Amino acid sequence: MSDDEEQYSSEEEVEEVQPEKKIEGRASQKDSGENIEFMKRQEQKRSDLDEQLKEYIAEWRKQRAKEEEELKRLKEKQAKRKITRADEEKRLAQKKKEEEERRQREIEEKKQRDIEEKRRRLEESEKKRQAMMQAMKDQANKKGPNFTITKKDLAGNLSSAQLERNKTKEQLEEEKKISLSIRIKPLEIEGLSIDKLRYKATELWETIVKLETEKYDLEERQKRQDYDLKELKERQKQQLRHKALKKGLDPEALTGKYPPKIQVASKYERRVDTRSYDDKKKLFEGGYDTLLAEYNEKLWKQKTEQFMKRTKSE
Repeated sequence: MSDDEEQYSSEEEVEEVQPEKKIEGRASQKDSGENIEFMKRQEQKRSDLDEQLKEYIAEWRKQRAKEEEELKRLKEKQAKRKITRADEEKRLAQKKKEEEERRQREIEEKKQRDIEEKRRRLEESEKKRQAMMQAMKDQANKKGPNFTITKKDLAGNLSSAQLERNKTKEQLEEEKKISLSIRIKPLEIEGLSIDKLRYKATELWETIVKLETEKYDLEERQKRQDYDLKELKERQKQQLRHKALKKGLDPEALTGKYPPKIQVASKYERRVDTRSYDDKKKLFEGGYDTLLAEYNEKLWKQKTEQFMKRTKSE
């Protein structure tokens, strides 16, 4: 191929390629315009979203500020309420403490009054005991029973011995302490000389001898009373034995803790007994002969009345 032919062919090829390039350039220009328009729309949306987000953030900050303000106000109110509650609890605690102190004071005052009352009663009983001991000494050489029988009160009140038995252990211990505080006088030996101390020791020794003597006398009196009580019980048993024998009972029937049972019916009786308790009691007290005599007397009176009411024939 010659040079002219090659040039001609190359020119044709260039002419053929140029229209294709033009078409592609127009298409690319159109696509770039659409891309720019799309980018603008996207930028507008983004800006709108940013504006909306800024509004939301501003609104949230306002709401948050309100909430913080409300929370601050509530915390202040809570702090005030806590202070008020603390003052109120303090005042109630003080009032409760004063009430407790007043109650304890009343209990102590009542206790002191009870102790004083018991002390007064024990002093009176101690005086009576001293008088009784003196009377016993005066009647030591006289004849007669060495005990006194006190009658019960008509109103049904408990005796002193029964009241003493009904007391609790704590009451007895307390009365014992009070009684000992009355009987045992405190020793005042501070600043005493030797002669006074000797006199005090002699006085205490005499007191001990006196108390031991009284203790021995009381023990002997108790033994004598136990013997007299045993003798009286034996006499009572003898009297009950005689009484049982008179009634036709066993000699030991009335000496037990409970009275003997009254036999009101025979254990061999099979028929239903319609008699009253008095009739059955009389039956076994007086015997069958007495009951039979009463029955015969009653039957005789009935027959006599029937005979007197009969019709007489002429």
